[in-house]
Amino acid sequence: MQAIMEVVRVVAAKTRPALKKCVYYGKVELVPPKISDIPAIRSGINNLINSAKNKRYLQLTVREAWLNTLVGIEIYCWFFVGECIGKRHLIGYKV
Repeated sequence: MQAIMEVVRVVAAKTRPALKKCVYYGKVELVPPKISDIPAIRSGINNLINSAKNKRYLQLTVREAWLNTLVGIEIYCWFFVGECIGKRHLIGYKV
C-alpha cells in the first residue's frame, strides 16, 4: 500500500507542470472570439480568398502545404465528431 501511494505521489508531481500548461493553453486557445476580433477574422478570410484568386497556393513549400492539409483534415474530423456528439450515438452513420 505504501509503494502504491509513493507511485501516485511521484506521478502527480511529474504530471503537474504538463497539466498546468495544458490548462493554461486551454483557457487561452479555446475561448470564443471577442467582438474586437471580428475585423481581424474578416481580414483573414479576405486574405484567404485573395490568395486563392491569385493562385498564391502554388508558391507554398511542401512543408506548408502538408501542414495546411493536416489542419484541413483535423477540421473535417472535428466536424464529424461534433455531429456524433450532437446525435449522441454512432448508430445510423454509414461508415
